[in-house]
Amino acid sequence: MARFGGSPGTFLDSRWSSKLMAVNDIGKWLIVFGVILVILGAAFILAGKIPWLGKLPGDIYIQRRNFTFFFPLTTSILLSVVLSLLLSLFFRR
Repeated sequence: MARFGGSPGTFLDSRWSSKLMAVNDIGKWLIVFGVILVILGAAFILAGKIPWLGKLPGDIYIQRRNFTFFFPLTTSILLSVVLSLLLSLFFRR
C-alpha cells in the first residue's frame, strides 16, 4: 500500500522527484547550449569584420584554374591559444 500511496516519503514520491530533477537539469543544459550558440553566432558575424583573420602569414592558400584550397593554419593556432587562455581564466579553481 505504501508503494502506491501519496504520503510523503513513499516510493512513488521519490521516483517522481528524481524525474523532475532530471527535467530541470535538461532545462539548464538547454539554456547553456543556447547561450553558447548565441556567442558562436556573434563570433561568426564579427569574424568577417576583422580584416587580418584568415590572412596571416602561415595560412595556406592555393589557387589554380579549377581548384582553390585554403587552410588557415596560423589563424587556427592563434585562435586555439587565445581560447585556451580565456577558458583557463574563466574555469580556474
